Amino acid sequence: MRRADRLFRIIQILRRRRTPVTANDIADELETSLRTIYRDIAQLLADRVPIRGEAGIGYVLEQGFDMPPLMLTPDEVEAAILGAQWVSHRADAALSRAADDLIAKIAAVIPDHLRPLLTEPVLQSPNWYKVQPDSCDMVRMRASIHAQTKVWMRYKNEKGEVNERVIWPIAVSYFETVRVIVGWCEYRMAFRNFRTDRVQEAQFLSDRYPTPRYRLIAQWKKEMKRDRDLHRERMMAHRERATSPR
Repeated sequence: MRRADRLFRIIQILRRRRTPVTANDIADELETSLRTIYRDIAQLLADRVPIRGEAGIGYVLEQGFDMPPLMLTPDEVEAAILGAQWVSHRADAALSRAADDLIAKIAAVIPDHLRPLLTEPVLQSPNWYKVQPDSCDMVRMRASIHAQTKVWMRYKNEKGEVNERVIWPIAVSYFETVRVIVGWCEYRMAFRNFRTDRVQEAQFLSDRYPTPRYRLIAQWKKEMKRDRDLHRERMMAHRERATSPR
């Protein structure tokens, strides 16, 4: 790896972390020696890159530092294109257009030696399965999530039963053929998942939900982990019973 590329990668590693990153961690990721990392950090400091820290403790990149956008590595270009392909095929119309625009913007600014990554991509995201259409306005749903406002819905469950719900939407999960709205349901008093193709009607309310979204996300993740752990324990107990001598 050229030194210029390595210096850029070090900055990227520091940018993605808010806590100090040790020279050992950087050396492991870049597959180089500790001495080389110390020399590179010294060079970045000499170039006035605002890095705080010291050997043995770790390094932090101060907020406010930025580099020209889209100084992308080949791997980053391929990751962006692959992700944009996936979104273009499976998201709502607005996000699909945004993904196509993203590819066009990358194509407009990347250097010539990276252009074959767009014109002759090695990685593909084929769309072999029928994607279920959204039956509610996902642009407004995402806006409601950002604004942390409630949504009234008429929803048909997997049994075909239709009922009314008021939810606090906190996220949208994208799967291969369906999208799922994650939200706190006032009717069930619990987190529930709602497939976007089963929403019969949606009204986007101006009422903000009382609990900040970041707290709801943390609570939801905690419950998801608990449910996964419980499921794993049950599966292990089932296997033990199935294999134990009678």
